[in-house]
Amino acid sequence: MKKLTGLSALATLIATPALAHHPLAGAPMETFTHGVLSGIGHPLLGFDHFFFVVAIGLAAAMIGRLSSAPLGYIGAMIVGVFVAYGGLSIPGAELVIAASLIVLGGLVASGAALHAPMVMAIFAAAGLFHGWAFGGSIAGQEGAIGGMVLIGYLLGLAVVQYAVACAAGALLVKGGDALRPRLAGAVVAGVGATFFLENVEGIAFAALGLG
Repeated sequence: MKKLTGLSALATLIATPALAHHPLAGAPMETFTHGVLSGIGHPLLGFDHFFFVVAIGLAAAMIGRLSSAPLGYIGAMIVGVFVAYGGLSIPGAELVIAASLIVLGGLVASGAALHAPMVMAIFAAAGLFHGWAFGGSIAGQEGAIGGMVLIGYLLGLAVVQYAVACAAGALLVKGGDALRPRLAGAVVAGVGATFFLENVEGIAFAALGLG
């Protein structure tokens, strides 16, 4: 019960407006260090991304590829950043991001045997959309960012997400406790459902002219 309570308490933080995906408080990225800090902060302050990376670690550990499988997500995420940086739009990205939490969290929570090809396909597909969302923060910045800033941003994104995934997989699957990762998966799916409903509500209000 303590494990579930702790995870649930963490999930409630998604409603905190102050954690708005930006560790620089909205200031532009102008140096390599700015890029690294922003790259580190975005996945931690954006709870949709953070919880998905936790689920990545769980799923990767469950298929016995904790150290290697998250790299598939990282690679696709970087591609997604460049897609956004290039000014290309992906319709419905936020809905897909929320759905990715529901799908992967649900699979982990189900306790069913996970197959590596299926898990890797989810990592790659979701990584593209999560990366596109990360890329939006630099594509929307006034003035072009320098190459070193972009490198720092990608480095920060890659390192922090890989570290979170590996830590989550190692901690929550440690000791062979089958219930702990399933509870964590259920929390991830619940967070995804919350974000999904919020996005649907926003679309509905906009369609009705109430947004």
